[in-house]
Amino acid sequence: MTSYFARKLVTLVPTLLGITLITFLVIHLAPGEPTDRMIELNPKISAQSKQKLREMYHLDKPLHVQYWLWFKRFAVLDFGNSFSADSRPVLDKIKERLPITILINAASMAVIFIIAIPLGVMSAARRGSSFDRWSSFFVFFTFSMPAFWLALLLMMLFGIQLGWLPVSGIRSLDYQTFSALGRAWDYARHLALPVLISSLTSLAYLSRFVRQSMLEVVRMDYITTAKAKGCDENSVIYRHALRNALLPIVTILGLSLPGLIGGSVIFETIFAIPGMGQLFYESVMMRDYPLVMGILIIGAGLTLAGNMLADFCYALVDPRIRYE
Repeated sequence: MTSYFARKLVTLVPTLLGITLITFLVIHLAPGEPTDRMIELNPKISAQSKQKLREMYHLDKPLHVQYWLWFKRFAVLDFGNSFSADSRPVLDKIKERLPITILINAASMAVIFIIAIPLGVMSAARRGSSFDRWSSFFVFFTFSMPAFWLALLLMMLFGIQLGWLPVSGIRSLDYQTFSALGRAWDYARHLALPVLISSLTSLAYLSRFVRQSMLEVVRMDYITTAKAKGCDENSVIYRHALRNALLPIVTILGLSLPGLIGGSVIFETIFAIPGMGQLFYESVMMRDYPLVMGILIIGAGLTLAGNMLADFCYALVDPRIRYE
């Protein structure tokens, strides 16, 4: 087991290097440069000034030289400074936005798991019943709706028509006057809609996965044996079948880590939430290469870490797995 994970860790290094190279090429081969955006904002910038900007950002150098300059900083965990007007370090900007994104996505994942697992188990236990058909219709209906369209509908309903929930930001203007409990409640009200939309649009995949996994497990011989021994249905489903049916869910949990960043672009942009998704959208629009690279590399790192975590957890919960 130890040697397997050691080899796995070694293979992560060339994988991560390949990701950085491909990401760098894709970003820099896209049309336009950061200096083009600066000129759009200030048409009075002369050609000489534009050339100085290109030299300052090393954009006048060949692509492989630019990548090498970036990689030398990355090797010491320095993502450089942003190309925006404030020229702040990329890591500082990411550190400011990361907590709110993790909070939203962690809450969404908790809601998804709390709803999807019982829903999938009950659908499998009542296969072909009206509950199975209606739950399938509900999860696929919410899955098929575009997230931005659903967000606008719920904003109009709960924010404008009913006035129950705020539709933008993460806190009220008079937030500082609230008590500790009031501040927590204010946060919860602002994050309710983003968490709800993120959960609804992602519910179908996990619930259907649990349902299918349960249907495969209940066909096993040991389930037939449990029924022959006189175990009641609830004991067979929740004691014997559910435990083994949830093993593949461990893999999904590990692979969900990249979604902590990547899945937030739509919600944070629509609800004006200052998180990683909004920061990524702004950096792409401004062609802020260091910031885009920093966010993408962190996403890639989470993906690789998720894969490792999934393999490790799977080996822990299933003693049949022997990597030696």
